[in-house]
Amino acid sequence: MTIVHMVFFRFQASVTKAHKETFVRELKKLKNLPCVKGNRLIVGGPSITNPIERSKSFEFALVSFHENQAALDEYQASKEHSWVTQTYLFPFKEDLCRFDFEVDPEDEYMCVFEAMSELTGMHTPVERD
Repeated sequence: MTIVHMVFFRFQASVTKAHKETFVRELKKLKNLPCVKGNRLIVGGPSITNPIERSKSFEFALVSFHENQAALDEYQASKEHSWVTQTYLFPFKEDLCRFDFEVDPEDEYMCVFEAMSELTGMHTPVERD
C-alpha cells in the first residue's frame, strides 16, 4: 500500500521571498527521513496556476509518498517535520490544506519507484550513494 500526502501552503502577505525560499529548502530535506517511501517528496512553487485564484491562492505544495499509515504518522511526528513547520510555517501561514489518500491497488504499480529508477537511469542522491 502507498499513502500519498499532499499539503498546500499560503503565507501571510508580509512574509518575505527569502523566508519562503528557506522554508522550501528546509522542507525538501524531509525527503531523507526513512518514513518517506523511496525519498519521494516533492516541493513546488510558487504556483504557476493562471489565474492564481484557481488554486485558491496557495503558493506552494508538497507531495510525499509513504509505505502505509504508520509511516505517514512517523513522518508527521518526526522532530525534523516539527522543527520545519514550527520554525518556518505555522507562525507565518495564512492558510494550509492537507489531503492524504491510499493509492488504489490497481494503481500501485505506479508507486514502485525502484523499478522506475532502474528503467530510466535516474536516481535520487541517496540512491547513488
